Amino acid sequence: MSQEQVLEQPISKLKTIVEQFAKFFLVGIMNTGVDLIILNILIVISGIAVGAGYSAQKAISFLAAVTFSYFINKHWTFQDKSKESEGKKMSQFFAVSFVGMIINVTTATIVVNYFQTPINNMLNLPLLTPQLWGNLGALCGTAVGLGWNFVGYKLWVFKK
Repeated sequence: MSQEQVLEQPISKLKTIVEQFAKFFLVGIMNTGVDLIILNILIVISGIAVGAGYSAQKAISFLAAVTFSYFINKHWTFQDKSKESEGKKMSQFFAVSFVGMIINVTTATIVVNYFQTPINNMLNLPLLTPQLWGNLGALCGTAVGLGWNFVGYKLWVFKK
């Protein structure tokens, strides 16, 4: 085996991973849109943007986005054509996503409930409304959960 052939396989594998992550990232942008739209609708309807009510609303919006995400990731990002039962795949996807939800909601809740008041007091900016903080928390939760979800989906749910 030539040196060139030895290098081709890892480079090809890395290229596939980078392409999948790029697709995953784009799907993540769409998921974030779904998440934020639903979260903001819930905040506007309920008037609740902090505390346990916020956490519950964030969990609902996250679960809606994950359901959307399953179908896009299965068919486009990871191009899964396996013959395994749809129920099994979906169960695995939701198991990974459940841990991702805990990471996401916990991060968002920490940002909203523990950083909002000190930062508002320090900066004294009227633009930093509770609803804006809810969105900042949601984006932080998304960023922190991103790596976990990609690895879990790639190595367990849609492995080839």
